Amino acid sequence: MQYDYILIRYGEMALKGKNIKQFIIRLQENIQQKIKEFPDAKVKRTQGRMFVLLNGHDPEPIMDKLRKIFGIHSLSLAIKVDNDLEKIKEAALYALKKNEDVRKFKVSVKRIAKDFPVRSQEMNQVLGKHLLTNTEDITVDVHHPDLELKVEIRLEATYITSSVVPGLGGLPVGTSGKSLLLLSGGIDSPVAGYLAMKRGVQLEAIHFHSPPFTSERAKQKVLDLTKQLTKYGKSIKVHIVPFTKLQQEIFREMPDDYAMTIMRRMMFRISERVCHNESILSLTTGENLGQVASQTMESMHAINEVTNYPIIRPLIAMDKQDVIRISEEIGTYETSILPYEDCCTIFVPKSPKTKPRKEKVNYYESKYDFTASIEEAINGIETIKINDEKKVEDSFTDLF
Repeated sequence: MQYDYILIRYGEMALKGKNIKQFIIRLQENIQQKIKEFPDAKVKRTQGRMFVLLNGHDPEPIMDKLRKIFGIHSLSLAIKVDNDLEKIKEAALYALKKNEDVRKFKVSVKRIAKDFPVRSQEMNQVLGKHLLTNTEDITVDVHHPDLELKVEIRLEATYITSSVVPGLGGLPVGTSGKSLLLLSGGIDSPVAGYLAMKRGVQLEAIHFHSPPFTSERAKQKVLDLTKQLTKYGKSIKVHIVPFTKLQQEIFREMPDDYAMTIMRRMMFRISERVCHNESILSLTTGENLGQVASQTMESMHAINEVTNYPIIRPLIAMDKQDVIRISEEIGTYETSILPYEDCCTIFVPKSPKTKPRKEKVNYYESKYDFTASIEEAINGIETIKINDEKKVEDSFTDLF
């Protein structure tokens, strides 16, 4: 007898009613993709539950993969037995004895298979008595147990678990459409991407690169952050925009206090074109209300004017310390604080306008034609595809 299954529980997905099937199918696909390096491990579904059949694989590395998959509320190592009382008693005793430090336990039986002859409450008593009879120095404590032994008697079999590992919750990546993440390389934007993925969003990313003012190390930093994000979802395409010429024109031709606002508008214009060509439905940013000059209500109002695409801002009302905490938890913080500047920090005006007016922005932009430089930047986009194991593609896109 052994723990040969990992039981997967849904959280929010269970509330999706008639639409739950598409969420479950996507979750199963995501799990199978993440554990493909374990060729004998298989994902199975039953009514209301999903399982990974280990087939001899060490459960720990597979559990580690599952803990990073959105849509999983919790998971447990499980023993599967037939719906036979004696076999259930044997498996429950095995599970209890595998936890050597336990001195107080509790049995919780859930009987989904109503044709099983022993009701749930009676099964609690039967199993509790069996465990007490066959162990020493162990007592029942239903309020403060060291171990809760869970027994699910389902239609096809009975599953016994003795521990619950929290999952990330959320929705399976790929169930809420695609969004283009404006990925700068700082602390905020990777966290914004992570939180968007938690709501089921499949990401692509765009990064504005201004060599020689920004280095190849700054570009690699963005690719490394992307790779870290793929551990929580699917492969991610990163669109690298050559931004030097356009950025220099902006800061040369536009008033200094409005240059940052106009630069952000140019970024949104280019991002919208990428969205159109990649069938992406929204933009995602790491903007946080009031954090910097370009993130005031007035600035966002002026910048948003250039796009009709929805803009997802997961961090909009978060404290900076909360953002840092999440970045540390997801493994992006140490990369984000590497001292390689991005294009948003190399041409910082002395006094950027915190309350820009749309009328003035449009007036200043009308005085200079940026069209050729925008088209040049779009035509020069380099697209790199990243997965959670390695960089799998590096080529200039031909979609524009």
